Amino acid sequence: MSRFPFVISAKDGAARTGVLKTSRGDIRTPAFMPVGTAGTVKALTPDQVASTGADILLGNTYHLMLRPTAERVKRLGGLHAFMGWDRPILTDSGGFQVMSLCTISKVSEAGVTFQSHIDGSRHGLTPERSIEIQAELLGSDIVMQLDQCVSWPAEGAAARAAMELSARWGARSKAAFGARDAQALFGIQQGSTFEALRRESSERLIETGYDGYAIGGLAVGEGHAAMCEVLDYAPAMLPPDHPRYLMGVGKPIDLVEAVARGVDMFDCVLPTRSGRHGQAWTWSGPVNLKNARFAEDQDPLDPDISCPASCDYSKAYLHHLVRSDEILGQVLLSWHNLAFFQAVMTSMRQAIAMGRFEAFRRDFHNGLQPSP
Repeated sequence: MSRFPFVISAKDGAARTGVLKTSRGDIRTPAFMPVGTAGTVKALTPDQVASTGADILLGNTYHLMLRPTAERVKRLGGLHAFMGWDRPILTDSGGFQVMSLCTISKVSEAGVTFQSHIDGSRHGLTPERSIEIQAELLGSDIVMQLDQCVSWPAEGAAARAAMELSARWGARSKAAFGARDAQALFGIQQGSTFEALRRESSERLIETGYDGYAIGGLAVGEGHAAMCEVLDYAPAMLPPDHPRYLMGVGKPIDLVEAVARGVDMFDCVLPTRSGRHGQAWTWSGPVNLKNARFAEDQDPLDPDISCPASCDYSKAYLHHLVRSDEILGQVLLSWHNLAFFQAVMTSMRQAIAMGRFEAFRRDFHNGLQPSP
């Protein structure tokens, strides 16, 4: 039984919609979590993030433990108070960033030691330390086990070793997490693109028992088609009455296809990263506001999205801001992109509830905006 009740209100094929009930508020699923890497969703205030419809955001253990340090965040009241966000926060374990950012790191049974990408200082991260940082110091609502993620393509032996180590680290993470009523712990399925390893990982996770289950080891270079092939079987290996979280994904089409296969939660830096580089996401795909064709386009990005960045400013003005390298352009495009991603999630929730998810999915592939 999960510490946070997960109530599924409707299903349409494998797609499902519901609510994950936490001590800091409900999370409507399918849910997209904006990424607040270092205690901030880049370029936006917490109020702006909340206005897009986000019920939860993600914080990053690796970055916060290095700067300003998790101990300082604790002294300043915890991550919610520190950044001014009173809704749920999920924190990742830090393991992925160690793999992706650190040129010098060493994995052992005990944990991982690494050299900071900021100043070269050396640090250690064990399952127990990761839980301490997330649950005790940052005070996150949903805590992730420490795992080892392998890049793609992965040899079978390397993928198995990482999966088995992640399972053992998961058991240690749960022991360190202990009995907590106001926080939840998620385990992470690993196994790269190997179905047998994913199945074994799932069996070991279920034996340990978690409040929710994540699908890790994707969005690491394998591409959309290969990711979907794994998602054809991976979500169904996890308990159907618990939330399923696909880590680090992704483009809107990735979200739609993952929901079609039974995934409930997502996170990705893409909306704000795209916004900072002049790209806006729309129902017909991404558009580059640097393009000269927008120089005199007086239409807004999307008049049907109730976000000022989406409906109150012309593409011509946004083009001017981007071409002039004005900070406001980055703010407005990041704001719009997050609002668009939340609009996609809202449309999927409505389509599932109405039993018309496949029609939504077809229209989305055809670049059509869903009917109200």
